[in-house]
Amino acid sequence: MKELTQNLLVQLADAQRYFIHFLRISIFIVMAWIGGLKAFQYEADGIVPFVANSPFMSFFYSKEAPEYAQYKNKEGEVVPEHIAWHRENNTYAFSYALGAVIIAIGTVTLLGIFSAKLDLVGGLLTFGMSLVTLSFLVTTPEVYVPDLGGPDHGFPYLSGAGRLVLKDVIMMAGGLIVASDAARRLLEENRVRAEKASVGG
Repeated sequence: MKELTQNLLVQLADAQRYFIHFLRISIFIVMAWIGGLKAFQYEADGIVPFVANSPFMSFFYSKEAPEYAQYKNKEGEVVPEHIAWHRENNTYAFSYALGAVIIAIGTVTLLGIFSAKLDLVGGLLTFGMSLVTLSFLVTTPEVYVPDLGGPDHGFPYLSGAGRLVLKDVIMMAGGLIVASDAARRLLEENRVRAEKASVGG
C-alpha cells in the first residue's frame, strides 16, 4: 500500500506540466463559451447590473444606474420595450465587444501551450479580467440577497449572481499559475540561450 501511494505521488508530481496545460485548456473553454454567449440577448441583458454599477465600465452605457431595474428581462424572456431600452443603452454593442475580448484572452492563453510569451500575456490578462469581475462584489448591489423581509440578506449572503462572481477567485488563481509557469519557461529559455552563446563565444 505504501509503495502504491508513493507511485501515485510520483506520477502526480511528474504530470504537473500536463495539468498546467489542462488549466490553459480549461481557461480557454470557459472564456470561449462565456464570451460566445455575449452575442445573445439574454446574456447581454444579464450583465447590465454589473457594468452599470462598475466605476471601470459604466461609461460604456448611455443610461445611468439603477434605471436598468425597470427594464430587466428574465433569461429567455423577450419584451420589445425592454430590448429597445437596451439598444439605446448600448447594452448589446458593448456585450459583443466584451465577448470578443474574452474569447481573445482565452485563445491567447490556449496558445500559451506553444509559446511562453503568449502564455505570460494570457495568464496576466486572465488575472486582470478576474480582478475586474471580482470588483463587482463591491460595486453591484444585486450580488447580495435583497432585504425582502427575511433574516438573511446583504453581506455576506451571496445571491445567484454573487455566487457566480465569487467563482472568479479560481480563475484569478489559474491566471497566476499560468503566468508563473510562463515566467519559468521564459527564464529557462533565456538560460539555455545564454549558455549556447557562451559556448559559441
